[in-house]
Amino acid sequence: MGMDRNTIIGFVLLAVLFFGYFYYTRQGQLVLEKNKQHIQDSINRLKPKTDSIIAKPDSAKKDSTVKQISSAFQQDSATNTEQLITLENQVIKIVFTNKGGQPKIVELKKFKTFDGKPLILENGSFNKISYPINTGINQTAQTADLFFKPQQVATGSGKNAITFTLQNAEGQSIEHQYTLPDSSYMLDFNVVFNGADKLITQNKLNLTWQAQAPQVEKDIQHENQQSHIAYVKDGDYDFENLGSGGDKKFDKPVEWITLKQQFFATAILAKNKFESAEIQWTVPSDTNLHVIAQATSNCRINLPTGSVANVPLQLFYGPSDYKILKSYGNQMHNIVPLGSGVFAFVKYINRGFIMPVFNYLGSKFASYGLVIALLTIIIRLLISPLTYQSYLSGAKMKLLKPEIDALKLKFGDDKQAFGMEQMKLFKSAGVNPLGGCIPALLQIPIFFALYNFFNSNIALRGQSFWWAKDLSAYDSIYDLPFHIPLYGSHISLFTIFAVVTSLLISLYGMANMQDNSNPVMKYMPFIFPVILLGVFNAQPAALTWYYTVSNAITLVIQFVIQKYIINHEKILAQLEANKKKPAVKSKWQERIAAMQENNQKLQTMKQKTNKGKR
Repeated sequence: MGMDRNTIIGFVLLAVLFFGYFYYTRQGQLVLEKNKQHIQDSINRLKPKTDSIIAKPDSAKKDSTVKQISSAFQQDSATNTEQLITLENQVIKIVFTNKGGQPKIVELKKFKTFDGKPLILENGSFNKISYPINTGINQTAQTADLFFKPQQVATGSGKNAITFTLQNAEGQSIEHQYTLPDSSYMLDFNVVFNGADKLITQNKLNLTWQAQAPQVEKDIQHENQQSHIAYVKDGDYDFENLGSGGDKKFDKPVEWITLKQQFFATAILAKNKFESAEIQWTVPSDTNLHVIAQATSNCRINLPTGSVANVPLQLFYGPSDYKILKSYGNQMHNIVPLGSGVFAFVKYINRGFIMPVFNYLGSKFASYGLVIALLTIIIRLLISPLTYQSYLSGAKMKLLKPEIDALKLKFGDDKQAFGMEQMKLFKSAGVNPLGGCIPALLQIPIFFALYNFFNSNIALRGQSFWWAKDLSAYDSIYDLPFHIPLYGSHISLFTIFAVVTSLLISLYGMANMQDNSNPVMKYMPFIFPVILLGVFNAQPAALTWYYTVSNAITLVIQFVIQKYIINHEKILAQLEANKKKPAVKSKWQERIAAMQENNQKLQTMKQKTNKGKR
C-alpha cells in the first residue's frame, strides 16, 4: 500500500471520528444530562413511593379504602380478590389481572435472556395502565386500584380475547376489551364507557402508562447505551437517549410512545392519537437492580360528548425486529437504530443494501459467522475500485518522491514556492494528491452503517460462532478480576484480532510510505489500532469479526496489488508521458494559479522593499 501523507491523514481523521462517535455513545450526552439533572431530582422527590423500583406493598388501611370504593362501584363485591387470566398465541403469553383489568406479566415465548431464562418483558408492580374515574360526589379512584369482572371469550379466526367489566348500581360501566391476534406481538386494547359523561370529568381521559425495562442482555451498560424513548409526534418520528433520566412534553398529537431496549420494546399506541402527553423516565445507577429504565407517561384523550365512548388503543410487547415492526405501517420500524445523528443517512445504506443482502445470505447459510464473512467479501468487492485507486495513488506519489525531494532542496524554507511547484508537478504528472485520502474517508459511512446494523440486528442475538456464544454481544475468552479504564474487565479475542490486523496494515503502509522522514508521521498509523483496542472491546462480536475479516482481505489485497497488479515501470512511463502533454487548466485552477502568482509577486516586492530600507 503506497501510503502517502494524505492517506495517513485520512486514517487519522477516521480514527478521530471513530473515537468521537464511540465516546459520544458511551457517555450518553453528559452535558444534556447535567442540564436535566435538577429537573429529574425534583421529579424523583415528588414521585410516590409505589412508583419506585423497590416498591412497598400497599398498607392495610389503603387496601380497606380501595375495597370500600370498589365495592360501592361494583354490583358484585365478591369479585374483590385478584384473579389472573392468560391469553397467549405462538409468540407471546400475557397474564392479565382483574385488578385494574390490565396486563400483569408478559413473556416472549421465542426468546430467552442472555443466561437462558424465560424472557419476561413485563412483571412487577411498577408496570400499570390506569386513569381516574368518578366514583361518587367529590370522589375519584384510579382504575388500577379497582377490581374488574373478567370474562374470557374466543373470537375465532386465529384470535382470542378477554373483557374486564367495571359496573356500578346506576348502570354506568367500563369495559377493557383485549384481543390478541394469532402470531402477533400487538395487543388490541379498547376502553368502552357507558356513562362517560358521568365517569370522566369534562370528557378528558387522563391515562397513565408505566413501563419498566428489565435487563435481558449480558452487558447492562451496553444495553443501556442502545436503549431509548421513541415516539411519533404530529406525524414525525423522534427519540430521546436514556442518559441518566429525563422528561419530554408533547403539545401536539402523539400516535405512540415506546420504551425501547436494545432488542425489545414496550409501547402504547392510540389509533385516534393522544391529544397531548408527557413522559418521564429514570435510569437506576445501581446495576444490581437489573433494570434498564422506568418510564411514566401521562396521555390525554378527548372523549366524544355523550354517554357512550370508545377509546381504541394498542399495546406492543415484542422484539425490535425491523420486518415485524414495518408490517404495522405506523413508523414503529424507526425504533430500530440503523443510523442517527451526524450519520443518520447511513440508515438508507442499511435498509437498501446491507439488510437485504444479510437476510438473503442468512436464508442460505446456517452459520451467521459465515454470513458476516460473505457480507464482508461482497462489500469489499463493491469498494474495490476505491481501494485500487488508493493503492495506485500511493504508488504514483512514491515514484514522484525523488522529484519532490529535489524541489525541497531547491526552495528550502520558501514553503509557498515549494507548494506551487509541487502542485505543478502533480498536475503535469496527472496525480491527485488526495487520491489516497478520499477513498479512506468514503469508507466511513459503510463502517458506521455496519456499526448500527450489528448493534441493532436481533437476528444475531444468541447466535454462536467459534468461541463467541452470542454474536450480538462481546466475545470474552477471559474475564479480568479488575476493571481497566477505557478498556473494560474482559478480553475480547475478536477485538485482539481486529487490532493486530489493523497494526499489520499500518506497518505495511509505513514500509511503503513515500515520505517517512517525519517522526510524527511514523507514529500516526499506530493511533487507529490503539483506539480500536479501547472502543471495540465491548462491541458485538459480529462487528469485531467483520472488521477482522475486512482487515485480512485488505492485507491480501495489498500484497496482490503491489506484487502482481501495479506495474511501477508502466506507471512511471505514464507519468513521464503525462508531463509532456500540454496542461489544460480549468477556470478554477487558473484562478488559483493567478492568486498564487500574485502572492509570490507581493512577497518578492516586500523583500525588495525591506532590502531598500536597510
